[in-house]
Amino acid sequence: MNLNLEKKVFLVSGGAKGIGEAISRTIATEGGIAVIIDPSIEAGENLIQELSSKNQTAYHIPMRLLDPDQAMDAVNMAVSRFGRIDGIVNNAGANDGIGLEQGSPVAFRKSVEQNLGHYYDLVHFALPYLKKSFGSIVNISSKTAITGQGNTSGYTAAKGAQLSLTREWAVELLPYGIRVNAVIPAEVMTPLYQRWLDTFDHPEEKLNLIQSRIPFENRMTTPQEIANTVVFLLSDLSSHTTGQHIFVDGGYTHLDRAIGRE
Repeated sequence: MNLNLEKKVFLVSGGAKGIGEAISRTIATEGGIAVIIDPSIEAGENLIQELSSKNQTAYHIPMRLLDPDQAMDAVNMAVSRFGRIDGIVNNAGANDGIGLEQGSPVAFRKSVEQNLGHYYDLVHFALPYLKKSFGSIVNISSKTAITGQGNTSGYTAAKGAQLSLTREWAVELLPYGIRVNAVIPAEVMTPLYQRWLDTFDHPEEKLNLIQSRIPFENRMTTPQEIANTVVFLLSDLSSHTTGQHIFVDGGYTHLDRAIGRE
C-alpha cells in the first residue's frame, strides 16, 4: 500500500525511543523523512545510522522541548535542512507520578507544562509550513485521560488537554486543509514500560495480570501497532479523517476487561 509519503517531512517529538522510535522508523520505511526531536543522543544517532544503511532518510535534533524557543529552533532547523514540513507527531512526555497526595501545586503545574506545552509550541511555529503542505497533525495521548490512573494528576491533565486541543485545532485549521487527530494507546510494551515492570518483586506476574485484562488476545499493544495507525493518519489515505480520537489498545479502554481467553 502506497501512503504517498515520499520526501515528505514529519517532525516526531520523542522520536528516538519506544512508540516514537516505531513512528520514526515507519515514516522512513514509507519513504518519508522523520525529523526526530529527542534529547537521547546515542539512541537518536544509532537510529539515524540504521535507517541510513537502508537508504532511508531521517534527521536527529538532540533537544528536549522545555520552552517555546526550543520548539521554534527545532522547526527552523528542520525547514533549513529540508525546506518543508508536512506533518507533526506530538509524542514526547512522561508519566511522572505527580498526584494530589504525592505532589504539590508547583509540581502539578510543572508536570502539565512539560507534558502539554510543547504540543502547542511545535504546531504554532510549524503552522506556516503546514498551511503550504496541507499537512497533518497527530497527537499521542493516553488512556489515562479517559480512565484515570491515580497519583498522576499532572500527566492525565495534560493528556486530557491534548484530546481537547485535537478537536479545537481540527476546527481552527479546517480552512487550511490541515487534519488533526489523536491516537490513544493503553498498555504498550516499551523500554520505559519494562523498566516500570522491573520495579516489582515479580515482574512476570505483574505483566501476566496486566495482559489478562486486555480483551483482544490478552496481550500488550506493540509500538509498531501504534505507529501503523499514526502513519496512516499522516498519509493521504486518511484524507477525510479529522478531529478523531482513535484508540489502539486491544479494547482495553472500552471493552469489559473481565473478558479473557478461556
